[in-house]
Amino acid sequence: MNEFELIDKYFNWGSQHSDDLAVGDDCALINIHADTQIATSVDTLIEGVHFPIDSASADIAHKALTVNLSDLAAMGATPLYFTLALTLPNIDEQWLEGFSSALKALAKKYDIQLVGGDTTKGTLSITINATGSIEKKPALLRSGAQVGDSVFVSNTLGGAALAWQKIQIGQTPSADLLNFFNRPEPQVALGQALLDVAHSCIDISDGLQQDLSHILTRSKVGASIDLKALPISDEVAQYIADTGNWCVALAGGDDYELCFTVPKSNLDAIKAIEKALGVTLTKIGIIIDDKDLKIEGLNKPCQAYQHF
Repeated sequence: MNEFELIDKYFNWGSQHSDDLAVGDDCALINIHADTQIATSVDTLIEGVHFPIDSASADIAHKALTVNLSDLAAMGATPLYFTLALTLPNIDEQWLEGFSSALKALAKKYDIQLVGGDTTKGTLSITINATGSIEKKPALLRSGAQVGDSVFVSNTLGGAALAWQKIQIGQTPSADLLNFFNRPEPQVALGQALLDVAHSCIDISDGLQQDLSHILTRSKVGASIDLKALPISDEVAQYIADTGNWCVALAGGDDYELCFTVPKSNLDAIKAIEKALGVTLTKIGIIIDDKDLKIEGLNKPCQAYQHF
C-alpha cells in the first residue's frame, strides 16, 4: 500500500459540508463567504528522510515553509498565516537562531504570519500548517483538465533530485544543484496569476510523472508528454546525456514547481504571465482522451518517490 492508497482507504471521508473540497488536492478548501475560500495544507519534514542529517538549520527552515507555500501556490491562494510544530532532540541555540532567522525571512518575503504551534523533544522533525485565501475566483484544482489543453511546467526540473542523488552516494553537488535542493522558491505569484487562466494545476514536488497523473485521474483524461521538451538546467542536461537517465527530471521530485493545463484560448495569457513574472513556462504536452499518461521518448520506467 502506498501513501495515496493509504489516504484514500482510511482518511478520505469526504466533506460534511458539500461545498467544501476534502482530501485529494494540494490544499483543503473551506468556503467562508460566497466569494472567499480558505486553503489549508500541512506537511512534515523528518531528518534523514526529507533532508540530510547534517543540513544547515537555515536550509531546513526555508524548505519546510516552501513545501507548504508551494501547496498554496498550486491552488492560486494568497498566503495568510501558518503554525509550526517543532520536535527537537535538544536545545541548540545556534541551530535555533539559524532556523528562526531563515523561517522569518521567507515568511516576510511571502507575507505569511507565524501565529502559533508546538514544541516537543524527540527526533528532529518540522510540521507546518499553512493557510491562505482565494477571493472572487474559483481555486485551481486537479480536476479541471480538459481534452485539448496544453500541459505546462514552470522553470526547470531535476536539479534537486540530482543533488539528492549525489548526496546519497557521497558526492558533493555543485552550488547550483544544492541551491535547487536546499532553497527552492514556491511559485506563489504564478499560482495567483493562473486563476481564471488554467483549467487545472498541481505542485510537482513528488515528481512530474506522479503528480501529473493525479491531474489525469481526477480529471478523467490522459496526456501525451514529449520527454525532450522537459525544461532542464545545463548540469541536469549533461547528466542525462552521460547516463540516458531522464527519470531524474521526470520523476525525481523536490522541484516545488507547478504543472498546469491551459486551453488554447488562454495561451496568449500564458505568454503575458511569463513576461510579467520573469518565470519560464514550458509547454511539454497536451491533454488527450485516452485516460493514460503517454511519455514520448521514455525507454525505461521511472520509479516515483513513495513514502511507503
